[in-house]
Amino acid sequence: MNLPNRLTIARIIAIPFFIFFLMTDFVPASKWIAFGLFIAASLTDFLDGYIARKNNLVTDFGKFADPLADKLLVCSALICLLSLNKINVYIVLIIIARDFIISGFRLVASGKGVVIAADWSGKVKTALQMIMILFIIADIKIFAIVTLVLEIAVVILTIVSLIDCIVKNRKVLSEKKDA
Repeated sequence: MNLPNRLTIARIIAIPFFIFFLMTDFVPASKWIAFGLFIAASLTDFLDGYIARKNNLVTDFGKFADPLADKLLVCSALICLLSLNKINVYIVLIIIARDFIISGFRLVASGKGVVIAADWSGKVKTALQMIMILFIIADIKIFAIVTLVLEIAVVILTIVSLIDCIVKNRKVLSEKKDA
């Protein structure tokens, strides 16, 4: 198992620990431990892809596990923040719905022999979502307006990246076999 794949697995393994500390109030500074774990996990998202591309270590496992790890990390954080009443349900629904739609779209494409790779809008969307989550976890009142702007930007970029992906790959939805 190469280093990028180990980083992806480490991100997945970190998720239950992140959830525990985020949802716990009896451990001193648990919010900040969760914050640090989320930063570390988010950084592995950047590092695993960078190392894999730079060193020609891209694998089928990495192509599958990396986006899955991202979705698990972001969605688990969003659901926890929702249960803590720290984020609006509509934001969470838009983000999770987009991920389900794109995953289904990729599944249809895969069945037709088409690979839909992540593009810039999807990567920026994920990075912005992770930054937004960090601001929400930190919950520093002086940054409330920044958090609100991030939430709006994330919703807009989530919708734009969904539309962008579907429009660019609309031939996948064609009933023709040669799509």
